[in-house]
Amino acid sequence: MKTKQVLLAAAVALCFTPILHAKPFKWTSQGEISTWDIHSQNNALQSGLHANVYESLVYYNSRTFQVEPVLATAWREISPTQMRFTVREGVKFHDGSVMTADDVVYSLNRAMAKTSNFTPFTQGISKVVKVDAKNIDIILMSPNPVLLRQLTELRIMSKAWAEKNKSVEPKDMKGTDETYAHRNAMGTGPYTLESWQPDVRMVFKRNPNWWGKMDGNVTEIVYTPIKSAATRIAALLSGEVDFVIDPTPQDLARLRANPDLKVVDGLENRTIFLGMDQFRDELPGSNIKGKNPLKDLRVRKALYQAIDADTISRNIMRGLGKPTGTLVAPQVAGWTEAVGKRMPYSVDTAKKLLAEAGYPDGFEVDFACPNNRYINDEAICQAVTAMWSRIGVKAKLRTLPLVNYFPMIQRNEASIYMLGWGVPTFDALYSLQSLVRTVGTGGDGNYNVGRYSNQRMDYLVDRIKVETDAPVRSRMLTEALQLSNDTVSHIPLHDQVIPWAMKKNVEMIHRADNRVDMRAVKVN
Repeated sequence: MKTKQVLLAAAVALCFTPILHAKPFKWTSQGEISTWDIHSQNNALQSGLHANVYESLVYYNSRTFQVEPVLATAWREISPTQMRFTVREGVKFHDGSVMTADDVVYSLNRAMAKTSNFTPFTQGISKVVKVDAKNIDIILMSPNPVLLRQLTELRIMSKAWAEKNKSVEPKDMKGTDETYAHRNAMGTGPYTLESWQPDVRMVFKRNPNWWGKMDGNVTEIVYTPIKSAATRIAALLSGEVDFVIDPTPQDLARLRANPDLKVVDGLENRTIFLGMDQFRDELPGSNIKGKNPLKDLRVRKALYQAIDADTISRNIMRGLGKPTGTLVAPQVAGWTEAVGKRMPYSVDTAKKLLAEAGYPDGFEVDFACPNNRYINDEAICQAVTAMWSRIGVKAKLRTLPLVNYFPMIQRNEASIYMLGWGVPTFDALYSLQSLVRTVGTGGDGNYNVGRYSNQRMDYLVDRIKVETDAPVRSRMLTEALQLSNDTVSHIPLHDQVIPWAMKKNVEMIHRADNRVDMRAVKVN
């Protein structure tokens, strides 16, 4: 009897051991995602969370940002327009089914669908074909020097699961129809999505059958969107959460002084800027009838030069925004010190430019901003509104949460809008093609929601897509960025500096794309 009791006690202890050693990780930011469909909307916070559940053929090493194998184990060039990828064997989806070459072909084609928002990452791809059970070929329209970097964002979904659940095509985020993949997820990644209550919380559990090696020790992830900055910081100080990815500038001093916490800083590869409707002949809600002031270069320059970016950096961002004059951050190929230089701040020059354009008394204009996406986004827009009022421009500011904001601007419903653009490929083509290429197909202008159009820009972007001579391509990237500056396609504000605040017992790798690599997070 005693032996049985000892064995029973040992069995009970074994049952409870995993719970005792479980390492939950609770974190927060101001934002919420809009969908779990991996090809529906291109949003950095969303893509980072998706990466817990869905994997791509290749991904960035979090320390070196070099491309490394994930669901592909090898790749080679068959010809300048044909790349062969060997699919990793033995990988299982979360439902236990085996991932195959068919799933990879299906997923990459799904990313190229009309309703996909990931077409900038498929630009240059003609088709994807299965070679055999172990290999797939990506056929290109022309040589593509950044194909591997584009593939880091194209995640793989089960073909059978999508067909079974009527989610073959990505959900159209401009519409109201829902698909099963919008609220549910089933990938191959290190974590499974256990539940998602929008605007409340998201729970992930470690995938015990994951093929890879986990450097971290987190067994459960709980992500809670908290819009209020004060509430987020209170949650960290009380121990309710382990990590805040977006502490406010005004809270950093006391967080750094707290012996139980630590703050890790890094320059993000994201630039914050304003876009302008340069397409409509008349702006909705403006007091100017029969014409669009934003089509005039002098007006766009006036709006630019009326903004005191240094004051915004100092007083609102408190050093967490580095003023810039271009669309990409210094880590991105194509950036140079010269191209990053801002036009000078000058209210007098701005007033003169407006008068020359025929608007000596200014004008009224719609101005839309998110209020929970970027560091102090709403406060920045309020400051810009006040600065524009000094030159007679009456911006009618409206702010929205990101889940409503992004679909709205993609429907071209804002005259002036704020956008922050990270560069997952670390190559300016990604920004140029998405933001300043005339709206077209294959990812051209997919976030050019102001519908800027310039013939020389289109020529440069299309050349850059296929240019394989590195020095020539680099010069063209810089020329295109300078052309964007000269024509004021957008109004650059600053590159974000990202502080991460966490408990002292948390170890993680700060990434320039502001994503949490949960594979490497340790809670000691």
